[in-house]
Amino acid sequence: MTAVDTTAPDPDLTAADVAWDLEPLVDGEGPEGVAALMAAGEAAAEKVEAYRGRIAELSATELADVMGAMADMNDAVGRAGSYVSLRFSVDTSDPERGAAMQRFQEEATAIGTRVLFLELEWAEVDDDRAAELLASSELDFCRYYLESARRYRPHLLTEPEEKVLTEKHVTGSSAWSRLFDELTSAIVVDLPDGPTSLEQGLARLGSPDHEARKAAAEAVTAGLAPGLRTRAFVFNTLMADKATDDRLRHYDSWIASRNLSNQASDESVQALVDSVVARYDIPQRWYRLKAQMLGVDRIADYDRMASVAEAEQEFGWSEATEVVLDAYGSFSDELAGVVRTFIDRSWIDAPVRPGKRPGAFCAYTVPSAHPFLLLNWTSRRRDVLTLAHELGHGLHAYLAREQGIFHQTTPLTLAETASVFGETVTFGRLLADTTDPAARLALLAESLEGQIATVFRQVAMNRFEDAVHTHRREVGELSVDDFGDAWERTQTAMLGDAVEITPGYRTWWSYIPHFIGSPGYVYAYAYGQLLALAVYARYEAEGAAFVPAYLDLLRAGGSMEPEALGRIVGVDLSDPGFWDGGLAIIDGQLAAAEAAARDAGRL
Repeated sequence: MTAVDTTAPDPDLTAADVAWDLEPLVDGEGPEGVAALMAAGEAAAEKVEAYRGRIAELSATELADVMGAMADMNDAVGRAGSYVSLRFSVDTSDPERGAAMQRFQEEATAIGTRVLFLELEWAEVDDDRAAELLASSELDFCRYYLESARRYRPHLLTEPEEKVLTEKHVTGSSAWSRLFDELTSAIVVDLPDGPTSLEQGLARLGSPDHEARKAAAEAVTAGLAPGLRTRAFVFNTLMADKATDDRLRHYDSWIASRNLSNQASDESVQALVDSVVARYDIPQRWYRLKAQMLGVDRIADYDRMASVAEAEQEFGWSEATEVVLDAYGSFSDELAGVVRTFIDRSWIDAPVRPGKRPGAFCAYTVPSAHPFLLLNWTSRRRDVLTLAHELGHGLHAYLAREQGIFHQTTPLTLAETASVFGETVTFGRLLADTTDPAARLALLAESLEGQIATVFRQVAMNRFEDAVHTHRREVGELSVDDFGDAWERTQTAMLGDAVEITPGYRTWWSYIPHFIGSPGYVYAYAYGQLLALAVYARYEAEGAAFVPAYLDLLRAGGSMEPEALGRIVGVDLSDPGFWDGGLAIIDGQLAAAEAAARDAGRL
């Protein structure tokens, strides 16, 4: 008789069997399917090329034909790229997958350079003629895309210059970003019970045991140390590369290109940042309260995510999916049905694996396919809310498919609306079913900490980015200590004297992928969070009557400007006081957590 290994982890707790099936992206043909799709993309690009030099002369019908060919090209290349990149994301240590990723990027760049002329020639079309063309119903499927493309007119270069920059991108910033992903995916954190991934090490910071948190923080710091200088060099190189691009394209600041992409003015983004910084008292107040509950004078940086629950609750995959299904179902049967589709049809990859990209994301892919979700499941309640969050992205992508490839995605500033809304609905469902004072406190604390992480921490990270990009442009390359100084300074501004910054924490900037692959991205989290809170407040006020408008918002995708999208759900993004309203909601949640702490006898 073979002995049974009773130490093996429960596969439901680790979500061991929750893996996505990417084959439908390539019609079940694997790598050969990628080659076929790239050939189709190249053929579509040839059709577009036939119109070179004639864009200003085209009729609306002819321009629709050009854009139809562009849609075919983007669909084929998008399917191939999604397949290759998603395969790579679950095992960045596999040389074959890395090589496939590089090969795709080179081929996609070659195809893309063939159609660069279209954007440039369209930008040169006279305003009156462009307006006349865009009035045609034949261009409904790409109208807003074409309108938005003209925003970049002051920043476009000549076609030969654009080709050089595009082709060098493959061996430039794209290659450096891939290197960073491989470096961080290979980080090993040596915990007392054995080595694990960076993701698992960071998850231990939520332990209710102080010594376990301290040991995890020290292990994370030790794990970050070996490649620290290399990651700093990658960051420096990418900042210098961006500075060159910004200079050539006549952007006034390091953040200007991101703001233009987000369809947000520099002034409105600065107003957001200023409003959040002005309410840094909210996280500081929370961390002082947390210190009281933990029985210490002041918490350390590694205590910030400490659970205030008397015991950590573990969630298996089956329980978590039922919670999320129930939450979405309480809002909309239609949304719950789509959530069930994600779960049942292998559209999610959940387990933590060696070499897997850290974090979580939703890949929209293309409208002719469907979205995929990547998670790193550690069986914590936070993972349940992360699942609800990423499913919000997935629902947004799924419902917006009807807009087509040009209008499916929104600017980053609205990209978090559905995800935060779904997470908030799920939290509300969990809270409504929780009557025990201690359990309610734990839930409220977890939600509030999510708000702080998404609004205040992301704005603090925006301030870090602003500091290091400015240093790189005005002073020169940053040392590891320079990065550490900027990180400590901007984190201290948010945390005040409520949290002790330990020496090891000075290097924790070095694993955050957004700084590398999406410079300037992080403020969009705060924007989206505060917007989603405003949208959720409308739902609380209107109840079921709000649901149709919300579904209309999701279906609209990125087919109109952000302010028009906001109006669908009764939100005025042009109101200067908008941010203060969202921050007041968080302040109210803090007051609820303080009351819950008293009810639970923790103060």
